[in-house]
Amino acid sequence: MRNIWTIARRELRVYFTSPIGYIVLAMFAVMFGWFFASSLIIFARVSAQAAMQPGVEGLNVNQYIVQPTLGNCTIMLLLTMPLITMRLFAEEQKQGTIELLLTSPISDYEIILGKWLGGMLLYCCMLLISLLNFSVLLFYAPLDWRAMLVAYLGLLLWGGTMMALGGFISTTTTNQIVAGSISFGLFLLLFVLVWAQSYSQSSLGQLAGYLSMPPHFDQFSKGVIELKDATYYLTAIGLGLFLSKRSLESVRWKA
Repeated sequence: MRNIWTIARRELRVYFTSPIGYIVLAMFAVMFGWFFASSLIIFARVSAQAAMQPGVEGLNVNQYIVQPTLGNCTIMLLLTMPLITMRLFAEEQKQGTIELLLTSPISDYEIILGKWLGGMLLYCCMLLISLLNFSVLLFYAPLDWRAMLVAYLGLLLWGGTMMALGGFISTTTTNQIVAGSISFGLFLLLFVLVWAQSYSQSSLGQLAGYLSMPPHFDQFSKGVIELKDATYYLTAIGLGLFLSKRSLESVRWKA
């Protein structure tokens, strides 16, 4: 565990000693702030209209602000996560430092988990920035914090899946741009696969819908944890880490 944590801290330090970490955080903060402000404006307008109608109860803040904003957050991750994952292993291979890691007394899984955890720490910084926006609502409207925490758990699983799959892609190339581009293409495919269910009800269409990531986040965004959704993300994370392990073994043999 100590080796994993050491590698994770090293990865996090590298992100903030280069422009990547600051660019990712700035991009995410601006985009999230825009979506949050848009949801807030819509909520204010709908609330004003509802207040003019007698007998209409107060609107649900989580439904009108939290859920749409966090749903849009998954779109932001399509743009920001490839920037995080593209350098995990590709940069090490390009600079030749991957050989130092592979010949050190550290197992492949410790290297992979350490780098995955380092990327996740940066991702957690992004989520903390998003929480600052929602903290404003404490002064104006009641929030269902339990439902919100479940939604953030879903985002953690979503980000962990992207980090694991993007990390695997990063092990297959020495070019960060290539790794980032392929990761973006894969993440986009996993995002839109659910569209297949709208024009095909066959078993293939149902499979495509199941492999898509957004449907498994829907219940999390509503504050509900379903075993099948958690299993999907955990399985995808495990698959990504396993493929990274096998890919790293091939790099070791080539070296």
